[in-house]
Amino acid sequence: MRIRVVGAGFSGAVIARELAEAGHAVTVLDERPAVAGNCRTERDPATGVMLHLHGPHILHTDNEVVWAYLCRFAQMMPFRHRVVARVGARAFALPMNLLTLNQFFDTALSPDEARAFLAERALPPPPEGARNMEEAALAGMGEALYRAFFEGYTRKQWGVEPRALPASILKRLPLRFTYESDYFSHRFQAIPRAGYTDLVARMLDHRNIALCLGQTAEAPADGFDHTVWSGPLDRYYRNEFGPLSYRTLEFERFEFAGDYQGVAVMNFCDAEVPFTRITEHRHFAPWEPAPARSVCFREFSRDAGPGDTPYYPLHLVGDQHRLARYVARARADSGVTFVGRLGTYSYIDMDVCVARALETAAALNTSLAAGAPPPVFVHAPI
Repeated sequence: MRIRVVGAGFSGAVIARELAEAGHAVTVLDERPAVAGNCRTERDPATGVMLHLHGPHILHTDNEVVWAYLCRFAQMMPFRHRVVARVGARAFALPMNLLTLNQFFDTALSPDEARAFLAERALPPPPEGARNMEEAALAGMGEALYRAFFEGYTRKQWGVEPRALPASILKRLPLRFTYESDYFSHRFQAIPRAGYTDLVARMLDHRNIALCLGQTAEAPADGFDHTVWSGPLDRYYRNEFGPLSYRTLEFERFEFAGDYQGVAVMNFCDAEVPFTRITEHRHFAPWEPAPARSVCFREFSRDAGPGDTPYYPLHLVGDQHRLARYVARARADSGVTFVGRLGTYSYIDMDVCVARALETAAALNTSLAAGAPPPVFVHAPI
């Protein structure tokens, strides 16, 4: 079969590789000048620092299949991610742990004492349970911690009030009653030594894959038997039911002679600070010699408009209605499979993206071998 894959990020690259190894002729199209999508990395010619051009990306997973698969294409270097949160003139570990609590409240509580301490300050959720992020945070940690660490940062990151966001967002930042300071707790945590762009380029290096960069690809797809679409779901249908909501990011680069902040990522929680975080890229490669000059990015979040790169699906009330219409439209269609964070309008991490891509590729190969219609969604939008 002749397969068109739109998007050379992880979803498109994994599926293209799996289809190519099954003997299909795959053409991968991407409107950007390089592969790897929002995971793209690039060696800075002025300083020699490896830059995460679209924000920090650390592979963290307990999925052995995903880990083994990525290790086929890159030397994965162990990396323990640590994040510092700035609140006013003070710095704290994030996610919040026992040290964060004791520093913030000027105490020396044990784990059990800390649980009881926060329970006394927690606000009871509604009888039906927490309906949004704000209610979940107030019920889990109380007002002081919520106002200091989450309220202002959430407004900057998502552009809406925390009570307009689902409670599930809070699960990405657990509250720990130990002194563990690693941001992630997964078994495998690493960054590819040569960067993500090199990893994805190796994945796409196959005799059955033709790579076309700097080329847009909208429906329909003449000359192909099937399309795998990892771009925005609403874009495929030319915003037929109106645009879905996304957040985009802007990065303000600056350099520093030496080590600027001593950590890869520092979040700025105060609403008065216009950016959400500063990323210092030298700290993503501790195995490399320390550079003379450091490259940092201030990160600003805003609503995505026409022509902007979408990063995060918002999932507001109006989006749910439009999304349902797009899903119904897609399920009545044929000749296309939607994948990835944008194609399924899902806020998923990198390892989940790779796992879903492998599962989608397996389903496509099974369908194509049997002469059956390939699925429109292997993983439906959530």
